[in-house]
Amino acid sequence: MAFALIALTLPARDDPGVAATDTASRAPAAAAQPLDHTALERIFEGLDAPFALVDLDAMWLNAADMVGRAAGKPIRVASKSVRARPVLERILARDEGFRGLMTFTLDETLWLHGHGFRDLLLAYPTADRAALAGLARLEGHGRPIVMVDSIDHLELIAAAGARASEPVRVCIELDVGFHLARGRVRIGPKRSSIRTPEQAVAIAHEILRRPGLELAGLMGYEGHIAGVGDRPLGKPLQGPVIRRMQRASAREIADRRAQVVEAVRKVAPLALVNGGGTGSLHTTSAEAAVTELTAGSGFFAPTLFDRYSAFRLRPAAMFALPVVRRPGRRTATLLGGGYLASGAAGPDRLPQPHLPDGLELDSQEGAGEVQTPVTGVAAGGLQLGDNVYLRHAKAGELCERFETLHLVSGGRVVDEVPTYRGEGRCFL
Repeated sequence: MAFALIALTLPARDDPGVAATDTASRAPAAAAQPLDHTALERIFEGLDAPFALVDLDAMWLNAADMVGRAAGKPIRVASKSVRARPVLERILARDEGFRGLMTFTLDETLWLHGHGFRDLLLAYPTADRAALAGLARLEGHGRPIVMVDSIDHLELIAAAGARASEPVRVCIELDVGFHLARGRVRIGPKRSSIRTPEQAVAIAHEILRRPGLELAGLMGYEGHIAGVGDRPLGKPLQGPVIRRMQRASAREIADRRAQVVEAVRKVAPLALVNGGGTGSLHTTSAEAAVTELTAGSGFFAPTLFDRYSAFRLRPAAMFALPVVRRPGRRTATLLGGGYLASGAAGPDRLPQPHLPDGLELDSQEGAGEVQTPVTGVAAGGLQLGDNVYLRHAKAGELCERFETLHLVSGGRVVDEVPTYRGEGRCFL
């Protein structure tokens, strides 16, 4: 229904908006040869699957793509899309284009702070009173910033930090969803209740009148652009409609975000104005009001990020499953594999066989809890103990299934590092 309404209401015009091809951003991905199945089997000879790996050479190509599309604006790294401290450290040390982290729970934020990470922005509001009390006890430079979009959030934070020696730093989240039919149709994540300059100024005043709080910034995440590919799997007719929606929404967001930032800055200074995601770096970076961007999924390049026409990323993170059965000439059955991604259920949330080429999931079983059959011509050449390499639909969620990541570069394993799970941490 929503897509039908978009098609009827949006003007059919092309412009260099969300789906515009950025040839410069494609160039780095063509500079290196991707690993093939033979190379991976050689690299991991002697290691029993299941295991997970990150191709660092591919990841750095993806990083260069994102820095290019950011057009000089710093990118805050979304920790939920990486979920491995050593990899986060490598990214932040690699390129001056990456600065700070966007975290996903306050517990995680405090844990990372305790391990020396600074410039932390919590992307989601919290109701964790114990963690808020821990936040209030932090002192000095680099205290994390937490997200708010209501007076209830302010009251909760103020109560938890009543005896804090320094104010808790907060960031206002702006709703940047796309509304049609006078708000009856809403496209985008259901996040903030703050949408207009007047609403943003009102909560800014509420923050300023509370001595235990400090207004640090403003954020708006355009998830319907950043996280929705315009080449949806199995739905080719939706692509043009999605592109038109995203172009129109990007224009509306740019205008409204600029108005909100201007209005709030008349009340108080803003240390940061954050926006964007992997899929919208090239549009959000063009907004003068935005001072920094966020991206995370682009490092690992999961399958959901194959569905964009504006850029191409190199598959970097994958997991290996062993062949344990041969039930038919063109079928091989793998151990485990049911690592489904979050979000609205559909075929695009399933992991996908990546290497060797020419495999697909069985249409009846999909990716199973304890076994995953794969079919195709390539299955005929697989023997018991061979590995099939699959890609997750999302980035960081892969790390919830594995305790370590094997880091590959130059055709060899250069390190094995723990994920959050490997460090005994499960934040969500």
